[in-house]
Amino acid sequence: MSVQGIDQMLGELRSMSAAASGQTATPATDAAAQPDFGTMLKQSIDQVNAMQQAAQAQQQAFQSGDPEANLQDVMVSLQKASLSFQTMVQVRNKLVSAYQEIMNMQV
Repeated sequence: MSVQGIDQMLGELRSMSAAASGQTATPATDAAAQPDFGTMLKQSIDQVNAMQQAAQAQQQAFQSGDPEANLQDVMVSLQKASLSFQTMVQVRNKLVSAYQEIMNMQV
C-alpha cells in the first residue's frame, strides 16, 4: 500500500469521524444542501457492500491463479472490508441502543 493510499484512508477516517460527531469538514450555510440521515446511512451501507464485493472478487481472482492478483493486495482489501463491516455493526449497535433508550424514556 502506498503512502498516498494511507493518507487517503486517514482522510476518509477523519471525515467519517467528523460526520459521526456532528461536525462538518466545511461549514454548511444551507440546511437544504445537507443530506438527511437515511441517505447517509444508505450510502454508508452501499460503500461497505461495495468494499466486501471488491475484496471477494480479488480473493476469487487470486484463488483462480490470476497473475494480476497478488496476495498483499488481496489481504489488504479483505482487512479493509472486514474493518468497514465491523464499524458498520458498531454503528448499528449504537443506533439500536439509542432507540431503546428513547423508547424507555417516560413522557
